[in-house]
Amino acid sequence: MMSAVVLLIGYLVLGTFFKFKSSEQPIDKGEVSVMSFNTRGFNRSEMIKDETISDQIVSLVKEADPDIVCFQEFDYTKKESADFAQYKHRFIDFEYGHKKVVLGIYSKLPIINKGSLHFPESSNNAIYVDVLMKNDTVRVYNMHLESHKVVPTVEEITKEPKSKLFRRMSGSFAKQQEQVAIFNEHREATPYKKIVCGDFNNTQFSNVYHVIKGDMQDTFMEQGKGYGRTFNFKYYPVRIDFILVDKAFKVKTHKNFNVKLSDHFPIMASFDRIGDQ
Repeated sequence: MMSAVVLLIGYLVLGTFFKFKSSEQPIDKGEVSVMSFNTRGFNRSEMIKDETISDQIVSLVKEADPDIVCFQEFDYTKKESADFAQYKHRFIDFEYGHKKVVLGIYSKLPIINKGSLHFPESSNNAIYVDVLMKNDTVRVYNMHLESHKVVPTVEEITKEPKSKLFRRMSGSFAKQQEQVAIFNEHREATPYKKIVCGDFNNTQFSNVYHVIKGDMQDTFMEQGKGYGRTFNFKYYPVRIDFILVDKAFKVKTHKNFNVKLSDHFPIMASFDRIGDQ
């Protein structure tokens, strides 16, 4: 039981993660909207026993209709498909033999630059695009940090010897810190306003989150509602997926989708530039 307690304390009890709000606000015309979703390969591994999951994910994105979508664990077979034809611009980071989890960014806004950060000795990574947003250039990062490879049930965690769990998680935390340092160096080299999306594989109570966030705004903390759960950890609401935006933006909405199409739940936010209000 000790191993489960150690994990849950680190994930859950170090602060408040509930936002009191009567309802989520609708997105108004003129606001820029961004969605982040770890789709777990659009269920290609059949983790969920439902052959329609991939089509449901496509339908969800079409209905929500965000201006930008950041996918983690994207399905590379959709790279040339017409499933997201509403997006004229895209960047899918995938190469055969690359041995990296596939990341994708779809955008209605023009992409004028793109690239990958290439985390060493890891299947995880971060990519970015520079988009034209209302006559300004904005950098959008899509991150997927090192996983702890924890089965999301207390029952499974308690079966693992605490010494083994501690070694494995210590290694993944160290790898996350290395990846965040690479990200920070890259971020500081650009003068553009920034949006950071992704699966951090760590909560808002972690040092990893606080270093990435810096003085940026967490859209859930600004306009979220309830627990903000983004990962299907049995019994406990866990928030490990985030949308962060520079203070140059005014966060208008944040939405957590309660749809079981992956082991993660999609999130979406909208915002205005301060000068455009």
